[in-house]
Amino acid sequence: MTETRLRTWTHATGYTLAAIFMAALGLQNLRYGFYPAFYLALVATTVLVAGFAYTIVCRRQQLSAPGHIVILLVLNGALALAMLGLDTPGVAHWAMPVVVLNLLILPLKRAVTISGLLLAAAIIPGWLNEPSVPTLNMTAGALVLLIVTGAYVWHYDHMAQSAKDLALTDPVTGANNARFLEENLSKEISRAIATDHPLSVISLKLEHTDEIEALYGSSGLQTLLRNVTARLFDIIRAGDSLYGGNGQDQGDATFYLVLPFTPEEGVRVIAERIRRIVSEHEWPEVGKIAVSLGCTTRSSTDTEAGQLLERARQAMNEAREHDADTVWFISGETVQA
Repeated sequence: MTETRLRTWTHATGYTLAAIFMAALGLQNLRYGFYPAFYLALVATTVLVAGFAYTIVCRRQQLSAPGHIVILLVLNGALALAMLGLDTPGVAHWAMPVVVLNLLILPLKRAVTISGLLLAAAIIPGWLNEPSVPTLNMTAGALVLLIVTGAYVWHYDHMAQSAKDLALTDPVTGANNARFLEENLSKEISRAIATDHPLSVISLKLEHTDEIEALYGSSGLQTLLRNVTARLFDIIRAGDSLYGGNGQDQGDATFYLVLPFTPEEGVRVIAERIRRIVSEHEWPEVGKIAVSLGCTTRSSTDTEAGQLLERARQAMNEAREHDADTVWFISGETVQA
């Protein structure tokens, strides 16, 4: 189950259970003639049904759906005003399920802020009048609920961020995952077109990786890839990005560097510097290695990421054909100013 589907299911279930709870409270208050509380429950139920409908309609955008904050602000505001203005016993306890709903649906900081204000409206009047056992129980229960639910939601968000980080980075090398290369390069191309700045790409391949794996094993090759990636991160500038090191095919050992604001002469210098640093370094266990680099710069006709990547790969293949441990550049048309 994807995170979007999980959040849709969680939000829909939360709105449904809260709506059932509020509807039951409304019927109970209608039965005993507490009409203000009945109307409050009716309003809350309507808002919760609207939240359920919004979740279903926007199920594909649940990771960033802004309507939830509006819906829950209306619900929390109506309940807070009722607790401060209605002289109906037990209304303060309605805050508990609403707090849980806030923490399940909203980002943690917003949820804690809104829930804290709602709980303050439920608890402070009791302390201002005359503290009693029900007030103490309400305060203790509210704090426990806020802490436990907040801790759970924080853990959920932490796990979701960890899963996102794993999807974006290669588990072997720590470089950006090559699956996102075209998407991010397309964004850089759009930015280069809009701002009229140069953009270059380098394709880098470690040579003889099959022999390295045969001699030093899979763990030895993984260690080499991690060390090379760390060295490349030290070399590249702020704003440059590194992709590759596919953990499913370590023998490929191909990296891509996207270099914004870098013209042809700049990418030539950077590629040669990388070649020299990588090939002249004594890597642990392995010793010296050979590396082939192909580089290119965006031309006026390059509007898609695939065009730049294909030309960088062609340049790398040319470098390999001429001699390992070589830099090769293939140019496109001149970018029009």
